[in-house]
Amino acid sequence: MIFLDHASTSPMSEKALNVYTEAAKRYYGNTGSLHEYGFSAAKLTEAARMEAAQALDVLPEEIYFTNGGTEGNRRAILSLVLARPSEKKHIITSSVEHPSVLSVCRELEERGYEITYLPVDSTGLISISDLDHAIRQETALVTIQHVNSETGTIQTIEEIGARCRFSSIPFHSDAVQSLGKIPVNPSVMNVDSLTFSAHKVNGPKGAGAVYIRKGTPWKCPDPLTSPSHEKGFQPGTVNTPGIAAFCTALSQAVEQLDKTASHMYTLRRFFIKMLKNEIPDAVIEGHPKRHAPHITGFRIPGVEGQYVMLTLDRYGICVSTGSACQVAKQEASHVLSSLGKSDQEAREFVRISTGRNTTYKELSETVQHLKTLAKAFKKEA
Repeated sequence: MIFLDHASTSPMSEKALNVYTEAAKRYYGNTGSLHEYGFSAAKLTEAARMEAAQALDVLPEEIYFTNGGTEGNRRAILSLVLARPSEKKHIITSSVEHPSVLSVCRELEERGYEITYLPVDSTGLISISDLDHAIRQETALVTIQHVNSETGTIQTIEEIGARCRFSSIPFHSDAVQSLGKIPVNPSVMNVDSLTFSAHKVNGPKGAGAVYIRKGTPWKCPDPLTSPSHEKGFQPGTVNTPGIAAFCTALSQAVEQLDKTASHMYTLRRFFIKMLKNEIPDAVIEGHPKRHAPHITGFRIPGVEGQYVMLTLDRYGICVSTGSACQVAKQEASHVLSSLGKSDQEAREFVRISTGRNTTYKELSETVQHLKTLAKAFKKEA
């Protein structure tokens, strides 16, 4: 099998898997329990928090563990918004956010908040000028993703954060696709909050974290959540094995960042060159320079992305037609539509996303199958 869908999930590293197994065997106590097993589990969780903080160059108390990216985005956004004065009922986001962010914004709209959805240009970048014009006295929060999960476009987070900091508006960013792929340094990024997911950095599913800058006010969105779990930020029993494995994978990802990013950028250039050589009319989507190393979004004009995905799947090649949280709806990509593409063009979209073990041979084989299916499709047409 050739797995080219690492933006949707990634296999656990051997080191993370070993940590998970050992923690599940030995540290299965509830961190809220007042006996030795509970104390041991709590101690391991705090050690993991220290490890994550060191990897991100932040304070341990700025890390809150969650069950993953979707829940992390929801809890981060709600907790920051609810801590703002009652007259602050305006939120700024972008039209290309992950579905988990857009769904929270729709929920807040139903609660009486006004949402400004900033447009993007043809490469997926928001305009800082548009942001400046959107900010107003009632703005409670700005939430703009770091890396788009479909096109790989990298937003100008530092500049966005600086604008928010100048206006004293909390700034949250979904960093699920950037962690372990490009540098993520909260202090440099001018952010107040970031969301991370374990299974995107070769950790386990069902674990993640939210960074909230010390001194940033937040309010638990669930009044009944016990303050004994993540200071009231996250309800339910703490997933100690998942957290321990996540932080192990995070440390690995940060340690190997330069090597991994270099490898993935080289793979990306190799794939695009081969694809354009074999299918000259193939279109690469996203920003030509500000793009993550692991994601390549493309279209073969006239060929639906779902047809490409299903055809490659018959040959054991796994690709995607967009965010895994959205493709089940079988709708045209909202990201491509936001880039100004027609409904047909949006339906042509295909995403490949590489991992640290992806090979040139795998990409070569994939391009050959793409060439064959493109020729066959056009002959039938």
